[in-house]
Formats: sequence, structure tokens, C-alpha cells
Amino acid sequence: MRDESINRLLVGVLFILSFAPAVAAVEKDGQRSDGNPMRKFQFEYQAALADVPAGAKVRVWLPVPPTNEHQTVELIKQELPTKAQTGTDPVYRNKILYFETEAPASGKIPFGVTYLVERQEVRGLDGKAGGRLSATDRRVFLSPNKKVPLSGKQLDLLQGIDLPRTTVDLARVLYDRVDAHVKYDKSRPGYGNGDVNWVCDSRFGNCTDFHSLFISWARAKGVPTRFEIGFPLPPEKTEGKIAGYHCWALFYDKMNGWVPVDISEADKHPTLKEYYFGNLTKDRVAFTTGRDLELVPPQNGPPLNYFVYPYVEVDGKPWPKRNTELMFSFSDMR
Repeated sequence: MRDESINRLLVGVLFILSFAPAVAAVEKDGQRSDGNPMRKFQFEYQAALADVPAGAKVRVWLPVPPTNEHQTVELIKQELPTKAQTGTDPVYRNKILYFETEAPASGKIPFGVTYLVERQEVRGLDGKAGGRLSATDRRVFLSPNKKVPLSGKQLDLLQGIDLPRTTVDLARVLYDRVDAHVKYDKSRPGYGNGDVNWVCDSRFGNCTDFHSLFISWARAKGVPTRFEIGFPLPPEKTEGKIAGYHCWALFYDKMNGWVPVDISEADKHPTLKEYYFGNLTKDRVAFTTGRDLELVPPQNGPPLNYFVYPYVEVDGKPWPKRNTELMFSFSDMR
């Protein structure tokens, strides 16, 4: 197994060296002082509610992108119908923007927030981010979620596979197994819920489905793993609209700290498969972590499967997503 790890490392180094010119070609915004590629951009998060009954009580929760080791976020502008408050959920420490208002006679409620983001490339296997994991975080990121069980038929897919004992080697086997079992496909209904049992049977889905299966297996094998969601930026463009979210996973290794995997991107772009085990491009922004989310202040509805779009309640009931227009866009800063 040690020889396999060394061979894999050499292959990865050679791949990244061969990939470097292509990465450099789209890096129009420079590097951080530590040499890591970074991207600086303005991100517009906008939405509008339609057909809200006049006079109804409207409550709106918005995810707030955090400043962390991978990105720096600055609030530029808020366009809200009323004063908002900011809270932090107690489990995952996600920041949440909240406001409530009364629906006008028009039934339309637009709102938006603009951020300045500096996002760096993540190199998760360089051994620089190692450290201790708190007992609380270990418990959280080893626990099941409603749609991410740690026992059941998904474990049958690992039968007959020699699972390594070292964390990174084990994660790589699980990464390859997910990629072999699941095909990136949004042409058929059912995808996008991150339901492990569903993806076991369907064998297709989007990023949520890929990474839910990886998280289920990793946690079942004792590896703390977290779900992260945000938005992708096209590397070849400097501005434009963003159609929807993107998500990925990170597993914890004592030597390397939190190591990312982006299996759905690896499946879509097989030539980048080596890169997306342990690395993330700078072309994204993270908004929240975790599943089964309880908001602040508490929502009346059930916990959220994940939180990247606005969550709305009207007169105490969840508002249909079809009545919310979403508008996300970005523009690179030069």
C-alpha cells in the first residue's frame, strides 16, 4: 500500500506540473503573497419574491459567505426592504442574514446583497494545514444526516474492496469508488437532494449526490467529513450570470488538516481527476457548511437539507421556490 501511495503521489505531481500552464493561462488576477493563485471578484446575490399576498408576514433568511482560510469576504452593499439582523447557527457556525417585512399590494419583494470576494486556490495535501480537530467538530462531522445515513445499502458497494488504514489513502479509494459508481447527469429528474439511498440506486446526479455518498462512506469509516456549498465561477470568463450552486466535500486528516475533494468536477472533466483529489481551483465562493440546518432565528419549517438559496416563510409556512426568482452574477476586479 505504501508503494501505491508513493506512485499516486508521483503521478499527481507530474499531472499538476503538466496542468500548471493551463491554470496560468486563465490567471488574470495574480497570486497571493504565499504564491497561491487567487481570484478577486464582486459577487451579486439577488432574488425577488412574486405573488405574495398583500399584508402577509414575510420572513427571509439569506446565507452569508464567510471569511476563512480559503477566502476573504467584504460586504459592499445591501438592498433590503427593511433592516436586517445577522446571526450564527450554533452547530456549523454559518452566518445568516435575516429580515422580516409585510408584503406590499404589488406582491413583489426584491432584495439583494453584494460582496467583494478574494478566493484562493486550495492545496490540501501540502501538509501546511494540519492540526487538532475539536471534540465538538469531530462529533458533528462524524454524525449522520437525514439523507446521509452511515449504515445501510451504500456500504454494500464497498464489499470486496481493500480499504487502507491511512486517512488519505482511504479517502482516495472512496473518491475513486464514488466516481466509478455515479455519473454526472442532470437530464433526468430526482437529482440534487443529496439522498444517499437514492444515488446508490440511480447511479447519477449532481454535485450534491456525489459528495453525499462520499461523506456517508468516509464518516462510516471514522473519517470526519464536511459538506460545503457555494457558487462556481467560470474560469474562462471575467463577468456574467451564474446559473446555480456548486458543492464539494472536505475530509479531515491529522497531518494535512481539511482536505478537499470535488468528485463531480472530476467526473465531468476526467483529465482533472488527479487535481480534484486534494485541491480546489480559485473559481468559486463558499457560502455555508453542513446539512439539516436550523436557522437563526429559528424557522417554522423543518431543518434545511442545505442552505445556499434564500429560505422564505410567508405567514409561518415555507414559501414555494417556484415563486422566488434567483439572480446571481459576478465580475472580476482588475
